[in-house]
Amino acid sequence: MFKRATEIQLRLLDAIFGCECFLSEIIVAILLVSLARLREDPGYARPECDRPVHSIITMSIGNGKASSFINSFPLPARIRVSTIIYCETTTTIHQLKMLLPNAKPVKLTDNVTIHAPLSRQGHGPGIIIIRDDTPTSQRNERSTLDPEPLQKWAEESYTVVQVTVSSDHPAVKEDLHRAIDALGGHDNCDKETGYGVIIYSPSFVADIVDEIDKYDEIKAIVSYGRLTRTPNKPFLYHLPEQGTKEKSESGVIYRYPEVVSASFIIPSHKDFNASSAAVAHTRCLSFLKKELDGPWFDLEEIWDEHTKYEFDERSVENTMSTMVQEPYVNHIPTMTGGIGREKLTSFYANHFIFSNPEDTKLELVSRTIGIDRVVDEFVFCLTHDKPVDWLIPGIPPTGKELRIPFMAVVNIRGDRLYHEHITWDQLTVLFQLGLMPEYLPIPYDLPNRPDSQAGRTLEYRVPGAGAQTADKMVDESSVASNEMFSYAVRERSV
Repeated sequence: MFKRATEIQLRLLDAIFGCECFLSEIIVAILLVSLARLREDPGYARPECDRPVHSIITMSIGNGKASSFINSFPLPARIRVSTIIYCETTTTIHQLKMLLPNAKPVKLTDNVTIHAPLSRQGHGPGIIIIRDDTPTSQRNERSTLDPEPLQKWAEESYTVVQVTVSSDHPAVKEDLHRAIDALGGHDNCDKETGYGVIIYSPSFVADIVDEIDKYDEIKAIVSYGRLTRTPNKPFLYHLPEQGTKEKSESGVIYRYPEVVSASFIIPSHKDFNASSAAVAHTRCLSFLKKELDGPWFDLEEIWDEHTKYEFDERSVENTMSTMVQEPYVNHIPTMTGGIGREKLTSFYANHFIFSNPEDTKLELVSRTIGIDRVVDEFVFCLTHDKPVDWLIPGIPPTGKELRIPFMAVVNIRGDRLYHEHITWDQLTVLFQLGLMPEYLPIPYDLPNRPDSQAGRTLEYRVPGAGAQTADKMVDESSVASNEMFSYAVRERSV
């Protein structure tokens, strides 16, 4: 009965192919809602759908291209595409709207550009960034997902004006005034708490401090390098030099001895240092959020939403909708995941979301929340009753129950995820699967130890354990500490 009802509804959708009117869209919405209710019934039989078209649409949604892709069809075709998506997945009209923020930079002059927030919230405080063009000779030849400052701060949900300075554009004072006017007139800029200024090229703007101090709207200054004098406003310096942190009543100075120039923060520059840049950006964010009162987001809620789509709803498109334009996931022990939206979408669709066993669950042990990160300790629980190639590549299902200590470091940019660094104890996985012996041979001679006699070999006790590792993460007293100190090499006949 259910399959027959569904087929009738699909024919009704086809029957209104040629009707491009508001009423037709209402009918489609009603029919899709009834399809949704049918699908939730245990007696529902999913109709056959056009899988190739569905695959194209699903990947388009995951890549943030669904809107232009679907809207390029005439209305009747869009209706049919929506039906196909619904039949094959749980995608609904609401989910189709979960597209990426699509604000684009707008040039105000040759060297002044404004960018609306690239967040789901869509608004935020204003910041002005002052930087020079990176000369071709100084370009970074290594690839990185980290965007340039204009996009990066827009993804943090700020309204951003970029002033590009050079010998051809020396009039920084006029540009600063133009930038403040642009923020004041922008609908997506939260103006009540004032603006921040980030100076990436202090050598080009030697006298900028005097000009900044004239504007009451500017509440905070960040500079990658020393300015000619100390500002009268709260400031934060990032200096490429030896030394430690300094703190005064009005400002903070951080030093980065491992970098070679102040351009370590610019992804397109040859001196870009990814780890130092990440630390500096987090420090900037803490400073600016405090001084500009935001934007504030519930990072725990954002992370929980992401994992809900991964493990509960198992929706690739919804999972990807919680991430920035170019995100990545790194599973460190197996080096699996995806770098960039296209590869990550493919990873989620083909190796993760639908590969996890039905009984998969995450038992949270602890959670630490920072200004732009969530760090979770948890036990990853599953029955290995299907291939899980992201976790145990190349190993067929064993039927074993696994409890694995995990840690996730999740970087959230604005109200969307930028990356996940996931790590776990792979040795305990192999022990729990029964694939790691208690002893293994030492394949070389040990220093200061006689060679083994003929017919005998040296073996070492593998320093690892099974599910007890997860037990000890949950309860520190569940397993005695330091038992492995007694492990030793043994000699065995072969």
